Amino acid sequence: MALAVTTTASSSSAPSTSFFSRLGSSSDAKAPQIGSFRFLERPHLSSVVVNLTQRCSSVRPLNAQPQRNDSIVPLAATIVAPEVEKGEEDFQHLAKDLENASPLEIMDKALEKFGNDIAIAFSGAEDVALIEYAHLTGRPYRVFSLDTGRLNPETYRFFDAVEKHYGIHIEYMFPDSVEVQALVRTKGLFSFYEDGHQECCSVRKVRPLRRALKGLRAWITGQRKDQSPGTRSEVPVVQVDPVFEGMDGGIGSLVKWNPVANVNGLDIWNFLRTMDVPVNSLHSQGYVSIGCEPCTRPVLPGQHEREGRWWWEDAKAKECGLHKGNLKQEDTAQLDGNGATPSNSSATVADIFDSQNVVSLSRAGIENLAKLDNRKEPWLVVLYAPWCRFCQAMEESYVGLAEKLAGSGVKVAKFRADGEQKEYAKSELELGSFPTILLFPKHSSRPIKYPSEKRDVDSLMAFVNALR
Repeated sequence: MALAVTTTASSSSAPSTSFFSRLGSSSDAKAPQIGSFRFLERPHLSSVVVNLTQRCSSVRPLNAQPQRNDSIVPLAATIVAPEVEKGEEDFQHLAKDLENASPLEIMDKALEKFGNDIAIAFSGAEDVALIEYAHLTGRPYRVFSLDTGRLNPETYRFFDAVEKHYGIHIEYMFPDSVEVQALVRTKGLFSFYEDGHQECCSVRKVRPLRRALKGLRAWITGQRKDQSPGTRSEVPVVQVDPVFEGMDGGIGSLVKWNPVANVNGLDIWNFLRTMDVPVNSLHSQGYVSIGCEPCTRPVLPGQHEREGRWWWEDAKAKECGLHKGNLKQEDTAQLDGNGATPSNSSATVADIFDSQNVVSLSRAGIENLAKLDNRKEPWLVVLYAPWCRFCQAMEESYVGLAEKLAGSGVKVAKFRADGEQKEYAKSELELGSFPTILLFPKHSSRPIKYPSEKRDVDSLMAFVNALR
């Protein structure tokens, strides 16, 4: 299945001073049309025809599966697309040059440089902005998407709307059916709730993506620096992909473009509304970051958008593996293993929830507390990791709650549950993600888990008052 090459032409010419001037002057508006493709009249057409055979033979599909019945598409793109530049380039230097460039300029540069060997990765969310930018350049472009088999119905309808809006064919990459069958038969449909999302994402997303990228020399993503706590804050506008390989094989054979890296989410949405771009209807239901249906949920006002993804896991591990290269070396173990925090984190991150009203529990202390059947007073305990941004964000409210409860007969405590303590906390204390808040009642050994994402003082006080 080859990625479809989508070609668009502007209905009117841009001023000669912009980089769209290659589309010709206003007289070009009468260029002959073939279907939805516009062939530009150029001198020395014979030389283009001479090169056609050579260039067609060099165009490689995204994978070996059958193409749709749109053979005119690769032909038109072959005539219009620029020559692909060969040889190595200092993309770190290029990233610095483009640091202050607009997304449109970065997109144009990417399509100009790689021609038919680059494609847009479309997830079905606000990254539809990438397709709009590519459309505005007037250059041919390719779009692909990963169909995991677990997407929301709204996302599938959105894919269809995007294809019709731009007159393109999105080519879908699917997971290997044998691998999916083995995973589901062995571990069930929802194993990711028990042992993390990485195994499922590897089967349904990472391996299909790897197959897709082997047919390309570059790809375009919708990553933004403001998207994910701890993993995307340093994303450059262009880079040599640190994880995946391109068609030439080996490290450094694939270039990764992130045209909207420096754009914040609000500006993306202003752009989509201004250009009247179709959007996923899930956004109007409170979804911000959209992935597979079982692993995506709406977020509350004030929550970060990535809190709606894999909410039962650590904030630092909220990458599915498609952009694993964003993680610093010391954090990579969280994606490869059991999610343990870096062993040196205690030396580099200051502790939190420091207050005379908050008791710091050791492993022995929390074990003893959990074993008691008849306590003198109820205990409220937060399971935390000091590097977790969500724990840091609730520090003020938790310390404020402890001050309010001082002398009330309710003990307020904290237990650091990352690193070596994480497995114990997961198996014995119902740790799902950081922070987890537990209330140990007076007359029951079984703790009660705080179910809400609201971590302000009033909400936490209502939880305590309801159960003490």
